[in-house]
Amino acid sequence: MIPQSFIQDLLSRVDIVDVIGRYVQLKKGGANLLGLCPFHSEKSPSFTVSPTKQFFHCFGCGAHGSAIGFLMEHAGVSYVEAIRDLAQEIGMVVPEETASLAQHARAQAVEVQSLSGVMGRACDYYRKQLRITADAVSYLKGRGLSGEVAAKFALGYAPDGWQNLAGEFGAYRDAEMVKPLLDAGLLLESQRTGGEGHARYYDRFRARIIFPIRNIKGQVIGFGGRVLDRGEPKYLNSPETALFSKGHELYGLFEARTAIREKGYVFVTEGYMDVVALVQLGFANTVATLGTACTPFHIQKLLRQTDCIIFAFDGDTAGRRAARKALEVCLPYVADNKVVRFLFLPSEHDPDSFVREKGVDAFVAEVENAMPLSQFLLNSVTQNIDLRQPEGRAQAQFAAKPLLQAMLPGGLRLQILRGLAELTASTVMDIEAVCDLKSMVKRRAAPSARTKRAPPAGLEQQVLRLLLRFPQLANDLDAPARMMLTQEGGVAYGDLFADLLRHCDAHPSNFAALSEYLAQSHFAQTYAELQCEIMADEMTLEAAQPELGGAITKLRVVSLKREQRVLVERIQSGQAGEDEHMRYRELMSQIHKD
Repeated sequence: MIPQSFIQDLLSRVDIVDVIGRYVQLKKGGANLLGLCPFHSEKSPSFTVSPTKQFFHCFGCGAHGSAIGFLMEHAGVSYVEAIRDLAQEIGMVVPEETASLAQHARAQAVEVQSLSGVMGRACDYYRKQLRITADAVSYLKGRGLSGEVAAKFALGYAPDGWQNLAGEFGAYRDAEMVKPLLDAGLLLESQRTGGEGHARYYDRFRARIIFPIRNIKGQVIGFGGRVLDRGEPKYLNSPETALFSKGHELYGLFEARTAIREKGYVFVTEGYMDVVALVQLGFANTVATLGTACTPFHIQKLLRQTDCIIFAFDGDTAGRRAARKALEVCLPYVADNKVVRFLFLPSEHDPDSFVREKGVDAFVAEVENAMPLSQFLLNSVTQNIDLRQPEGRAQAQFAAKPLLQAMLPGGLRLQILRGLAELTASTVMDIEAVCDLKSMVKRRAAPSARTKRAPPAGLEQQVLRLLLRFPQLANDLDAPARMMLTQEGGVAYGDLFADLLRHCDAHPSNFAALSEYLAQSHFAQTYAELQCEIMADEMTLEAAQPELGGAITKLRVVSLKREQRVLVERIQSGQAGEDEHMRYRELMSQIHKD
């Protein structure tokens, strides 16, 4: 609900070169700046930033957008969060559309800021306790962890006792400190009451190694605690708070971002200790889910960082269940340019224990031989089924139906279809019919879906590119020109022109601001392809104005000649009335005039 005028103003004040330059080393390359793309691994720079257009585009992986889009992709933040971060950097205050929304947003911001401060202070306390607790240090050293890795992940220790953290915050001297500590999940409220009927509070984490959980910005949003020896539960996590949702976050992602892009894949495990131990051994691209099954939010967040995900699961029954859940969650997001693989270790091992017993080389071999998603899917639907019998083959197809329906049509799904067809003595067409895949395609092609079409060519493309580059040129179009561009019977791609002009009228400030709104359009893919071409265009507004006028004049002639041909056919067939004969003479006069 942020006003569109504010977003336009923000993008006119923010310099995309400064924003991207904090993360990417940029060098001059003609009118634009070049660098190595932060979104995929490359040796030669294909990442281009235009200072004049305030837009970036990677000719390698296709990533593109404004400063807002860059922060969303690079930092993994939401659209609103990216706007707020940019506004804060240049001292702008983000307004809201309504007073009630503004009040709600301010209240949320105050709560989050309060919790962030509490979590940061608690993290510092736990780290200090680790340095002075010999047993905790010995435990980590016994697991093979160095001080460098402990510092990288800001590991800490929650000492034994009921009120250590509460005492550090002075919660019993300052009653106002109790609420933020409770809201952050650091304190628990006892069912028993203390003196004079006051409730008693105690520390959630006690006698545990503390693993701070950081969001993609590096802010501490939660904690995981592991017992030193025996005890239940073995791991204890922060509860859901205004800062922390375990279904949305991945442990170690903040620390692993650079390594993920350098290595070209992310390694997903199930535990905190797996992450820090594997990082210690050179697998810096490792993350973990937070005591929960893999979620769509996890997959989307990971695929923003890399095109390849490798899951590591125990080989026992629980590990297989977790892998199957991860498979189901991944299917709507896998594509022909995305790779998902599954690593199953022996039932007695997790990644940490396997590496310590078998060695790094053995683990590397396991990673390299991880099972492709396609094979795991086929194994899952045919497991414990007698494929020699018709009933067994039908059962396998039945089990595969919801999985195949979840996938987008493409080369990968086709290969899986072929594999299943071979296993069940069928054809691909048989499987498509049994699994009702044809109707799924029709349902996915609903009107609400974005329209992907080939970009126009010739004069239409010229006009579109000029309006995209300089949206303020829409003001130069008179009513007849707009009618010709947008109405049925005018130029080709009238619906595309109508959509673009609507956005140009609403967001006329600049190329970057306009691009933010076009990304949500039904024609986003067409616009993206045209924007890619515009990146190399160094035309000025002064040069664009007469070029647009000339192109509109030529398009008008094309439109008139098209109408003329229709009238000629009607006149020659004897179907034209007097009005049509008169219109034909008018057209002849206008064409010769133009």
